[in-house]
Amino acid sequence: MLIEGKWVANWHPVQAKDQQGRFIRQISGFRNWITPNGSAGPTGKGGFKAEKGRYHLYVALICPWASRVLIARKLKQLQDHISVSIVEPFLGDEGWSFGDFAGSTEDELFGAKYLHEIYTRADQSYSGRATVPVLWDKKQNVLVNNESADILRMLNSAFELLVPKTIDLYPQDLAPQIDKMNHWLYETLNNGVYKAGFASSQSAYEEAVAGVFTTLEKLEIKLGDGRDFLFGDRLSESDIRLFVTLIRFDVAYYGLFKTNLCQIADYPLLQSYLENILGYPGVLETVNIEHIKRGYYSIVALNPSGIVPVGPSAADKLIQQQRL
Repeated sequence: MLIEGKWVANWHPVQAKDQQGRFIRQISGFRNWITPNGSAGPTGKGGFKAEKGRYHLYVALICPWASRVLIARKLKQLQDHISVSIVEPFLGDEGWSFGDFAGSTEDELFGAKYLHEIYTRADQSYSGRATVPVLWDKKQNVLVNNESADILRMLNSAFELLVPKTIDLYPQDLAPQIDKMNHWLYETLNNGVYKAGFASSQSAYEEAVAGVFTTLEKLEIKLGDGRDFLFGDRLSESDIRLFVTLIRFDVAYYGLFKTNLCQIADYPLLQSYLENILGYPGVLETVNIEHIKRGYYSIVALNPSGIVPVGPSAADKLIQQQRL
């Protein structure tokens, strides 16, 4: 991680833990918002107007937080407005790096080797982890935001004067329900799998696993009325939040994070829901199973041998079927 702008230790997945060994995630440090007219958003300062070609995203295809931003960029048709750099899937001694692994890119803005160089470019005295996604302002040469929840929401609304609205991922009539759903999904499932995988005590691990599978069972019941999405017939940001965890579950979390009571393939309705979201126009292009498997299984603290499992085959078949 970075301490006062200097990389001081090899990358490690456990950011912090409480006295019971529960994994604690770092709070994002850059919280400015892009808005239609450049006024200040819910947090941070103003000055970030939605403009074509002004902003750049740094993402990792293995990362669920970054992937939900990529999905929003696709669904809101912002590919021509916001450029992207993709780090390699491997988490090395200095965290995320740029390179030539298939599906990755170089840093087209500054030619950086490591993502942490982007953070110190934004703040020479930055202390913390260099996480993805990162939203960069090429006009002011500053880091706008590194909180995926914020970026997902601003991509949904900030560019509507430039790109006609074809889908609203956060409609006001569903906003309270979406916020409640998002909180539940994050605490028990999105971050729940990490709480299990990065737990440093048996009790913390078992607590997290119980939360993960209680949530999956409740979701299976919720989908039992035949709905296409969590809120009926409308795709929302809650669906995106759920999808990015489901698509990684069987290929990474089930084995590496020991959330192995069941696979998503064991839940017929969740599996069907997963396939439905994956088939939504634009979503498949944001998914790279090779990056996901290579990335997670490169975490030395959890997989010292670096061996990447060849299965499960169902995930590869699912992707291949969607591409036909």
